Amino acid sequence: MQTFSKSSPSGELHGSYDPRFAAVAKAFANNFEQHNEVGAAVCIHIDGEPVLDLWGGTKNTKTTEAWDEDTICVVYSTTKGMVALAAHTLISAGELDLDAPVKRYWPEFANKAKQDVTVKMMLDHSAGVPCFREQLEDGACCDWDFMIQKLEQEEPFWKPGTRNGYHMMNFGWTVGELIRRVSGQSLGAYFNAAVAQPTHADCWIGLPPELEDRVAPMIPFRPEKGAPIGAFTAALINDPNSIQALALFNNGGFNPNNAKCHAAEIGGGGGIANARGLARLYAPFACGGELHGHKFVDADTLAAMGEVAVATHEDATLLIPTRFSLGFMKSMDNRREQAVTKDSAILGGSAFGHVGAGGSIGFADPALGMSFGYTMNRMGPGILMNERGQSLIDAAYQSLGYHSNQSGVWR
Repeated sequence: MQTFSKSSPSGELHGSYDPRFAAVAKAFANNFEQHNEVGAAVCIHIDGEPVLDLWGGTKNTKTTEAWDEDTICVVYSTTKGMVALAAHTLISAGELDLDAPVKRYWPEFANKAKQDVTVKMMLDHSAGVPCFREQLEDGACCDWDFMIQKLEQEEPFWKPGTRNGYHMMNFGWTVGELIRRVSGQSLGAYFNAAVAQPTHADCWIGLPPELEDRVAPMIPFRPEKGAPIGAFTAALINDPNSIQALALFNNGGFNPNNAKCHAAEIGGGGGIANARGLARLYAPFACGGELHGHKFVDADTLAAMGEVAVATHEDATLLIPTRFSLGFMKSMDNRREQAVTKDSAILGGSAFGHVGAGGSIGFADPALGMSFGYTMNRMGPGILMNERGQSLIDAAYQSLGYHSNQSGVWR
């Protein structure tokens, strides 16, 4: 491993990397020099072993505290991948059946035309409950029981299973409650015991209070005045009762810089991690479902985790083309779309994982034995990846001999 040490406009950068991945190190430094990265980390494992682990910049712009190797931050919807990994350990163990009706495990959910929703529909965003119609009070997102009761009483926005629409925050409660019912543990506790602890991953759904001082404050994206807007933004501006507005704004007071939200188990977008933790978390799933003698999922479950379950030209929530496997994002190439926002996340064909708002990502690519994590505190534009994170992914694939992504996946 080669030592990485470099100055940047936002502070010192550190780490180490296998010389094969020099292009990723170069792209990481370039993000600070050319793309206004503030604080960030990227980590890559191959066959369960680290080949690149970089971090640096500024953790807190108000205090000028440096981003160190143990800095963690909110990863928004990258959390959904963490939830899905936990769910698949139960599926592999035979405790949770993908084709079973949700009412088998959660009888109270079979209400208001939701009696035919299956476990699979919960995982692939087709259950029909992407948001809440009734306004939620601030703080509601931190009250698990209240949010579950609201879901039980919510009517679906479409006939479940007939289309998919991104369940922005609700994925954490729909799938999370299934995990709680089946495992007998809270979502965060089960995730920690089943996936995070065995992989030694610094990833949390419900942060212990004693770790709060390690969290980097998130810096929201501020669009330029007069910049063109996409269909998603237009919908939430023009119709406060749209799925888009309700999904984004009616979230029960979620605040990524609030310690109470950090401590709550908000599986739709409140997870906290760093790049090293995400790379460790996905490593077993890049290596056949087993690592260092610990089996997480069987071969059939792992195969299903990487297969496209739903795809559409217009996601009912995001209003862009999307592709999902069971709980994970697949490569999404919208570069040629006519829409103003060409939101994409371009991965290898076998890869599965999840992007978070602002640009974080964690994923596994079983074809390469590769697991990848990227976290940052300055959020970028769009719904999927922005140029900073995508440049790191591109450099990783190119370092491994991949030559083109014009097909929509790296090959």
